[in-house]
Amino acid sequence: MAELIAQLDVEAVRANLEQVGERIARAAARVGRDPRAVEIVAATKYVPVGEIGKLADAGVRLAGENRAQDLLEKVERWGERLEWDFIGTLQSRKVRQVVPHVRLIHSLASESALRELGRWRERARPGLGVLIEVNIAREPGKGGVAPEELPRFLERAPLPVRGLMTMPPLAGRPEQSRPSFVALRELAARHGLAELSMGTSQDFEVAVEEGATIVRIGTTLYEPRPPASVGLTRS
Repeated sequence: MAELIAQLDVEAVRANLEQVGERIARAAARVGRDPRAVEIVAATKYVPVGEIGKLADAGVRLAGENRAQDLLEKVERWGERLEWDFIGTLQSRKVRQVVPHVRLIHSLASESALRELGRWRERARPGLGVLIEVNIAREPGKGGVAPEELPRFLERAPLPVRGLMTMPPLAGRPEQSRPSFVALRELAARHGLAELSMGTSQDFEVAVEEGATIVRIGTTLYEPRPPASVGLTRS
């Protein structure tokens, strides 16, 4: 399990955020897309509560949390400075806690969570939307609905479904994620869904080329700045 980030460098995060934006712009240009159509969600699973304010200081505006309890703590302390999405597995018993605090849930994928969303929709933040998580590669044991189950989820969703989300199989090269991204884009298009949450630090440029509207970036944002080069002197 990855460790919590001990201390963020605001200027490093700012520089990393700018670099991610530049990489998105180049990827979008390659396929004739407007880079402004792609949102960056800063994944905060391994960012401690006390460090979240530094993200806002660095220019981050949209954060995504994986755990319901961590979301509550981070929103309570920093909710005025950041907008929040929920990007982790949506457990039915946590729906009640999550829905008042986020603008988008990325991970609707179970019958029980579907029922609980209906039960607690009156507690939901105004305008709350959901993305349905799709196991597009049909990996055994992995979260997400099968593609053929999508129509049933769309019919029963008690909140507006904005689009789809997927996590492609682990891969050694970004290009290996492309087939999953293509398949998700085509599935969304068949159902008239506009939002595509796909792509992380490992493969977000490929995701942008294939239509991602939201990329979830963690590690790449939090890398420290390299040490300043030291000039060599000759004796």
